[in-house]
Amino acid sequence: MEIRELRYFVAVAEELHFGKAAQRLGIAQPPLSRTINQLERRLGIALLERNSRKVTLTEAGSVLLAEGRAILSAVTAAERRTQRAATAPPSLVLAVKSGTAGELLTKLLDAYVAEPGAATVDLLLCEAHQHQQLLEDGQADVALLHLPFDSAAGLDTETLYTEGQVAILPTAHPLASHSQVRMADVTTLPKLPMARWPGPDGNYPEGPGAEVRNLTQLFQLIALGRTTVVIPESASADLRRDLAAVPVLDAPPVTTVIAWPPHSRLRTVADLIRVATAAAAPVTLPGRGRGPSGLRRPGGSRR
Repeated sequence: MEIRELRYFVAVAEELHFGKAAQRLGIAQPPLSRTINQLERRLGIALLERNSRKVTLTEAGSVLLAEGRAILSAVTAAERRTQRAATAPPSLVLAVKSGTAGELLTKLLDAYVAEPGAATVDLLLCEAHQHQQLLEDGQADVALLHLPFDSAAGLDTETLYTEGQVAILPTAHPLASHSQVRMADVTTLPKLPMARWPGPDGNYPEGPGAEVRNLTQLFQLIALGRTTVVIPESASADLRRDLAAVPVLDAPPVTTVIAWPPHSRLRTVADLIRVATAAAAPVTLPGRGRGPSGLRRPGGSRR
């Protein structure tokens, strides 16, 4: 099976229309149809059901679509990483969710740049649930993830630190002056419903809270009294003045890990992981110190 055949098949399987797939691929429809027919003959199975009105996938076609996407993603990732490895000096891409891991990120980058033979690190600021796809398709070489909010399935990881969570509230709210609260205090606020983040499929869960995609948008909505949120304590380090962060005693802890594709063999990635692990050890939050709601450094782990 050729890569070209896979690209053609995936285009048709996603569009379920030969004309649209041909347009997407920038080719004429007849050679596209011939290629799909040849692929089916070689495999000895039908991948598509066609009639005058529509195109649908067979069960075998659905399997090949999933496998084809993974193969094409791996090919694209290989091309991107090979090109980056050939640059002089070498470069790597670190994916980070916008507004998170601020202190750690600064320490990590400062420590890594002092390493002999350090690569150029390009930061790729992303939104929730994008890290995994960025690593899989080669747009990123390594990423900082926050468990359990982000998925690390299929990735190798090294634990950096674990921290508590805080509720973000307008400073004028009665709970903003409390030294601590519980999840029930925050999730039942009548006029400040919990913000809703998109899931891995890009869809938002049902609920009355505001739909948000990043911390800048979220903090603006909280300041306006439209929503609230419980987030890792480190994300509140540079909180705007009209907001308050209150520790939530019974919120589940959040673990920050550095993640990379399991097949990665880049020396630059290995060096960055080593530096990140060392940089995370003494991390503390400005003005908060350690304790039940502060950061604590567990032993490293791999998935």
